Amino acid sequence: MSLLKININPWKGLKNLPHNMWVLFWATLINRSGTMVLPFLALYVTKRFNYSESEAGLVLAVYGIGALVTSPVIGKVADKVGSFRIMKFSLFATSIMFFIYTLVSDYYLILVFTFLLAVINEAFRPANMSLISEVVPAPQRRTAYALNRLAINLGMSIGPVVGGLLTLINFSIIFYVDGITSLIAVLFLITSKWDRIVEPDDSHLPGTEVKHLGALKDKNLIYFLIALIPVVMVFFQHMSTMPLFMVHDLGFSTATYGALTIINTGLIILIEVPLNNYMSAWSDKKSLTIGAVLTAIGFGGMAIANSIPLLVITIVIWTFGEMIVFPASATYVSEIAPTKKRGEYMGFYQMSFSLSFMAGPWLGALVLENFGSFSLWSGAFVFCIISAAMMLKLKTRSSAV
Repeated sequence: MSLLKININPWKGLKNLPHNMWVLFWATLINRSGTMVLPFLALYVTKRFNYSESEAGLVLAVYGIGALVTSPVIGKVADKVGSFRIMKFSLFATSIMFFIYTLVSDYYLILVFTFLLAVINEAFRPANMSLISEVVPAPQRRTAYALNRLAINLGMSIGPVVGGLLTLINFSIIFYVDGITSLIAVLFLITSKWDRIVEPDDSHLPGTEVKHLGALKDKNLIYFLIALIPVVMVFFQHMSTMPLFMVHDLGFSTATYGALTIINTGLIILIEVPLNNYMSAWSDKKSLTIGAVLTAIGFGGMAIANSIPLLVITIVIWTFGEMIVFPASATYVSEIAPTKKRGEYMGFYQMSFSLSFMAGPWLGALVLENFGSFSLWSGAFVFCIISAAMMLKLKTRSSAV
């Protein structure tokens, strides 16, 4: 009977989420709906200033470096001054940076301002995830992180589309719009009514005592991040080697690739939140292992996928893996982190994604170019299985001593 109720109303669990989580949801949605600069930054550099593609690539690499070094540092700062303050500062300062960026034309200054933009803009992520763990009780965090991803994906389905249209008028407009939405988001955070946050002290729980030494000395966190990186590296192939594989190897058009990506986005928007609400009672170890295996089957299956129907099946499978792994991984980190160090832990968690984004597409392209698509997707399968095998040995908070 309970299963029937879940199927009839899979979104039911959302009404029990704290009011503060909904404030964060709407703020994230507003902010992400204005995301236009980063998707078009390379085109902006090449079309407006006639810099080369390699020079534009370096601009994106500098942004990636900025994001990489920011997460762990900002995480520690958030623990000291508060995640909410970091979020407000990030949104406000990012809006100012967008306005200033349009005045810069010298290439080396563009590199400097891109690095600064990355540091300020990416500060929002670990602070936001840390604050979610503060305002949402542990049993509801997986649903909350899935809801946060819903806000991100909904926003990203709006921002780049609108941004693409605005670039036809003037590239500078996307900076102004992105900056304005950041301002609106911070104003929304400031003016919204917040329930008083009463955060439980979890220092007495088994497995949390040693963590007060710091994230880098927490063997359980380090082990988990090492286990997570292979599957995340594989996930990023969907925006790097997957389009190359579909267009160059299978002969499909770029429009076909674009159409198939809608399957991924659509499933996330429609299913991820109720799926994680349904799985809320599952252990993180079980969820992460199953998610990694599904990602392995999905990406590994592309080794034999040579038609649209087969590609659709593989995309559906690895999308389910994504929808399980990402919320469960954030939940796991929030639960093994001591109350006073969640920002630091989330900072290193975000850093693992930055490392995966820098290494995954590069390694995948290298394998595709030198060894072919079968080796690429077979290797992706192996990488995910390595993650799954390591996830099986994860320690829960009660056993992570």
